[in-house]
Amino acid sequence: MRLTELAKGVGAIVDQVTDLHAADAVAARLRDLGFVRGEPVRVVASAPFGGDPIVVQIGSTRFALRRAEAERVRLATGAAA
Repeated sequence: MRLTELAKGVGAIVDQVTDLHAADAVAARLRDLGFVRGEPVRVVASAPFGGDPIVVQIGSTRFALRRAEAERVRLATGAAA
């Protein structure tokens, strides 16, 4: 499951961040921000009609991500935070 598929308010666990190409700066930045394996994450809010951005929370920090960025975050199946 990808972060963009997670329902608002439902907790999950980060499995990995997918690199689209070698030296993917966006994927590296997501990992730097805390999107690493084992971290609990949840969607706090999203723009209407499936638009950008979506607001996600990792620990006590909230981030607004574009859907294209959130697509790179894969969640552990069957895990809830």
